[in-house]
Amino acid sequence: MNSSAPLLLLAPRITEDSISMWKAALALGWSAQRIQGWRVPEELVGTDRPIVIYGEPLFAEAVADQLGLVILEPAIDWLTSVPREYLQRDIEIMPLARARAFATKAFVKPADGKIFDPKVYESGNALPGDDQVDADIPVLRSGVVDFRLEVRCFIRAREIVTLSPYWREDALAHDEQGEWLFLPDEEAEARDFAGQVLGDDRIKLPPACTLDVGRLDTGTWAIIEANPCWGAGLYGCDPQTVLETLRAAILPRRDITAEHRPWISARRQMP
Repeated sequence: MNSSAPLLLLAPRITEDSISMWKAALALGWSAQRIQGWRVPEELVGTDRPIVIYGEPLFAEAVADQLGLVILEPAIDWLTSVPREYLQRDIEIMPLARARAFATKAFVKPADGKIFDPKVYESGNALPGDDQVDADIPVLRSGVVDFRLEVRCFIRAREIVTLSPYWREDALAHDEQGEWLFLPDEEAEARDFAGQVLGDDRIKLPPACTLDVGRLDTGTWAIIEANPCWGAGLYGCDPQTVLETLRAAILPRRDITAEHRPWISARRQMP
């Protein structure tokens, strides 16, 4: 084992994506290790070896804390800062209690985590009640639109490094062989729209993340959301490229600058 090569740390739960990332790490000459019980081996604590984490948020945060690392991600209210022309719908962040007060249909999702199902609710009364979810949690409430194609882009330094379709016409966008393939014109259109987003200085982004974009039933493209890259599904994206992207979103605490601070989760804010 090369003790100076980057090390990929994976969550205990085995998934197709984590297997793909493991294989990609080995192909790049990295090492890979699954953390059992989320407890980092003592020999890794305090190491100067480059370490990358891939897994769900709670796992990533727990491991990063033990290693003195900071993980970067889009803020939970990021969508509300994006010009409407890129969204094609109105989006607000608010406490769940306020969202419950609306009588109109809307798409509602937890702003942080997967506390309840993100979907279209006919009215605020249909949202989970106090017996299920705390009324104070922040949610994103948006107008209802119909995405007919959805594409995941991994972004590093405001550039698309790999992308893949993941949802098309109400179904997962893979073929019978499990390949995530673009249909004619889809990739070019996705790249063109995402490129417009990335080229607009009004839109702020962390050093690395995922940007999901989609084509509406009207043919217009819009942003779906942005998420942390260190826990994002791969679909047909190149795992080796994703690994290199993660390195820009997971940094030693000592290397954090003022430019990084807006992208540190409010759950993990540094003094």
